[in-house]
Amino acid sequence: MRPLIHYGLHFIFPLLVALLFYRKDWKKAYLIFLATMLIDLDHLLADPIFDPNRCSINVHPLHTYYAIGGYLLLVLFKNPLRYIGLGLLMHMLADWVDCQLI
Repeated sequence: MRPLIHYGLHFIFPLLVALLFYRKDWKKAYLIFLATMLIDLDHLLADPIFDPNRCSINVHPLHTYYAIGGYLLLVLFKNPLRYIGLGLLMHMLADWVDCQLI
């Protein structure tokens, strides 16, 4: 059940946000939201690289509270930076929810 929730938040939630709030450019918004998942490349710096019982928030460099503050600032700019910031924040939300389920 946990993987279903986690990956649903990573893929379905951004699609719903794109469709509801960026109806005119929903495909562009959704593709940018999906591209922000590249942030998980920072998991390659961890040992082990994958640990299903590790919370990503404030562990990996691009998942720190400082980084999240930067993602909040990106939302203040116009597109496409706003899309990127929002995509990164949705990613952090998905990871935070996963932390609550561990």
